[in-house]
Order: sequence, then structure tokens, then C-alpha cells
Amino acid sequence: MRVKTARGRTGSSQRWLQRQLNDPYVVEAKKRGYRSRAAFKLMQLDDQFRFLKAGARVVDLGAAPGGWTQVGVERVQPGKSGGKVIGLDLTPVEPIAGAVLLHKDFYDADVPATLRSLLDGPADVVLSDMAAPATGDPQIDHLRIMALAEVAHDFARQVLRPGGTFVAKVLQGGTERSLLEQLKRDFAKVRHVKPAASRADSAEMYVVASGFRGKAAK
Repeated sequence: MRVKTARGRTGSSQRWLQRQLNDPYVVEAKKRGYRSRAAFKLMQLDDQFRFLKAGARVVDLGAAPGGWTQVGVERVQPGKSGGKVIGLDLTPVEPIAGAVLLHKDFYDADVPATLRSLLDGPADVVLSDMAAPATGDPQIDHLRIMALAEVAHDFARQVLRPGGTFVAKVLQGGTERSLLEQLKRDFAKVRHVKPAASRADSAEMYVVASGFRGKAAK
């Protein structure tokens, strides 16, 4: 599909719109009621590593607009299995049946305790698809996303049960090695993968760290 030039639309925004309209994952997301194409990234990661099990307790950091939370609910099935899915974001998220959505900053000191209370214990899975607003400078964007991934990892260490799983977005560019080294100390297995739904021209990848070695959160 080609996009007609519109007055006031920049060349970059026109290219972005054309890419969106021609993206099969965007089309399929709309057809299936997912709030973002990113839902397919989580599906593909879970199809490969099977961490979203029925009955699991899942925390989705940076949940807006809710695509990953939707997938979590579908696969954990809170209403049937007793599992729980909690989405957390500074941006308000429209309600999702089966999920608890918190309009909070996960930097807040009370958040880990709040989550453990809502989950009735430690989490089985912590997800983070967080990304800082793009600046156009690849190095700055890389550092910002890696900083978010590192903070998400620190947070996961506070709320995960032993044996739990942490999934986070990273960008290729060098500094992800430091995070991988930290993850290897805290988890039995660490994979660095690029799901098919990630655009080929993007430096985006995901870490899937399983078998958390830490102590149970209290």
C-alpha cells in the first residue's frame, strides 16, 4: 500500500506510516484485537522457550499499550488456572480482562512489595519490552534501552522466585555484554534471540534468562 503525500507530513513520518500499513504483523494485530504488533514477539519467544505456563504469576513492566499483557492473559489463563498477570506502566493502560493494571513507576520503593501482595507471592516471570523515546542517535538510543533493561533486571531480582524467568528487550551495540554477564551470574540459562516479528532492519533483540538462582522474595 502506498501512502499519498499529505500537507504537513514529513518524509520520515510518511515512510513510517507506509511501513505500518504494509506490515503483516500490524495487520494481523488489528485483526486479532491485539493492541500492538509487539504481541507477536512475545508469542514467538514463548513458543520457543515456554515460560508463560498456565497458573504462572507474571509481571509486565512498561505494559502500555498492553499487547504483551494480553498475550500473558491468553497463555496464563488467570480465570481458569489461578495464575495472575499484572501490567505496570507510568502511562495509563486501558483495562484488559483477566489482568491487574497498575498506573505506577516501578522505580517507586513500594512497588516490589505491592506486586508480591497482589501476586500472593513471588513472580514466576518478569517481562520488559520497555524502550525510551528514540532520539535519532543510535548510540544514545542504545544506551537508554540498555539502562532500562539493567534496571528491569535489578527489579526482577527483587520479585522473582527461584527458577523464575526474566525477558527483556535489548539493542545490539556493545554494552549489552555487561548485562549478559550479570544475567549469567543470576540465571542458569541466558539466551540472546531475535524473534521473527522484530523488524530485520532493527538492532532490537531479546534476552530470555531462565532458572533464577536468587533467594525467594518475601
